[in-house]
Amino acid sequence: MSNLKATISFIASSLPFDGNIKVFSQDESRFGLLPVQRRIITLRGTKPILHVQHEFENYYLYGAVEPLTGEHFFLELPILDTECFQIFIDEFSRAYEDSFNILILDRGSFHKAKSLKFPSNVAFILLPPYSPELSPIERVWESIKDEIANELYPDIDSLKDRVASIICDYSDSKFSSLTSYSYFINAVNDVFQ
Repeated sequence: MSNLKATISFIASSLPFDGNIKVFSQDESRFGLLPVQRRIITLRGTKPILHVQHEFENYYLYGAVEPLTGEHFFLELPILDTECFQIFIDEFSRAYEDSFNILILDRGSFHKAKSLKFPSNVAFILLPPYSPELSPIERVWESIKDEIANELYPDIDSLKDRVASIICDYSDSKFSSLTSYSYFINAVNDVFQ
């Protein structure tokens, strides 16, 4: 990601904005009633017993995390499309209206839709194609799914409550710890310090 520093630097230098600039990793993840399955430990020779339910109701969690500080913003939305992404960036823009915000995100088609209206305090940098390993927020999704692994929920509202409580329990330092990829931190620090 050697181009990340140059891209952030270019955006920052071309801003008519004098205030605070923040760089967030942004992504979306699906959460549903079909359980997340993980390995479990049993005695040698004992087969593990896992309960499964074949319910397919789900929702999407849109999120952005600033790896330097652990600041974060999440929004539950019903589907993954351009309209919902527009709702997310509009709400995100209002939540961080006192700063200029750079979102590092993947190349989902809805991230590049021509119908998107960019808020004046938000800019995007797209990651290379097919590179989820470069997106720091992917580790947040993995951590949340590890916490709900092998659990069954009677309805989607129970799952939403559980995921929301996990996010509320995570401190800014936990989010920062999960998302502090060295390439990301070094690029941001080189530009702004």
